[in-house]
Amino acid sequence: MKIVNAEEKHIPAIRDIYAHHVIHGTGSFKTNPPDTHEMLARLGKIRSQGLPWVVALQEEKVIGYCYLTRYRERYAYRYTLEDSIYIDPAAQRQGVGKALLSHVINWAETQGYRQLIAIVGDSNNQGSLKVHQQAGFTEIGTLKNIGFKHGLWLDTVLLQRNLGEGNSTLPPDSGVAI
Repeated sequence: MKIVNAEEKHIPAIRDIYAHHVIHGTGSFKTNPPDTHEMLARLGKIRSQGLPWVVALQEEKVIGYCYLTRYRERYAYRYTLEDSIYIDPAAQRQGVGKALLSHVINWAETQGYRQLIAIVGDSNNQGSLKVHQQAGFTEIGTLKNIGFKHGLWLDTVLLQRNLGEGNSTLPPDSGVAI
């Protein structure tokens, strides 16, 4: 398995992986799978912000992907990112998620980000919860019964991980003398 930056040629496979999770799962609260155009727009937006979107390839086949987005747009959140990760069902429980998450965490730390947030759809999504916890995330809260999909009320679990120095030091542009 190798991890590379996502390219436009990977979008059909990315779309198919995500569509599976949208149609059959509860990890995404989206109810209709996006088309290729929407996924290309997402890739373009993430690239334009200088953030990573990576894919895991097995013999040149996309078996999973992960990207980082800004947690919120307000300036005070500038050191905080959010991850999104989806794995082909045939490649789950094989270390793909761990490798992808590790890759983007390393990238974020080298760029000076301080916090990474995971918002996991469905509190029964043990695969996502486990891969995040193994990567050093701590569960910080659960929003109960906030989504309704496939005839079920669904929770959202919030997890957080320090990046680099976390909040132990002030960021370089804080304007605060120590």
